[in-house]
Amino acid sequence: MMEFPNYCGECGAELESKHIEGRERAYCGHCSQPVYRNAKPCGGVLVIDDEQVLLVKRTNPPAVGSWSLPAGFLEVDEPPELAAARELREETGVSVSPDDLELFETNLIDHGDGTHVLVIIYRTTRSAVSGDVQAGSDAGDAQFWHIEELLEAGESIELGHESIMRQAIAET
Repeated sequence: MMEFPNYCGECGAELESKHIEGRERAYCGHCSQPVYRNAKPCGGVLVIDDEQVLLVKRTNPPAVGSWSLPAGFLEVDEPPELAAARELREETGVSVSPDDLELFETNLIDHGDGTHVLVIIYRTTRSAVSGDVQAGSDAGDAQFWHIEELLEAGESIELGHESIMRQAIAET
């Protein structure tokens, strides 16, 4: 069951639970409106090199210590492909033109704590990126991996991403 906030972010009134649009939602009687809990949008990039994919080791929640695609939250005025290219540069040190990104997949992730993110995933090839791979300030490591070698080494992949990575490699 999803947890609701206790108070309205607009007026501060205590919220109640009310059946709206086919589901239980937090509702502010003072504002006479539901309080929606929407997924936060993120942009990410899978850089494929033959059967390898560029991954970062997460140092920030969620999934600290696991390997994931370079990704992060969109800024309020930022299209997803620009956010994906920015996050790739910040987390791995390599750059790509947004024109070289192909929309590949979306992935809705439930972190189990009431927060949800929608990752808009782009794909590109290693030949389309420039720069040397190096972990950014919010990544413990960044490198190309064969998924099987990663798993054989006892490493983990962020929940919900392994099948998408495998599909991206297979279709490249």
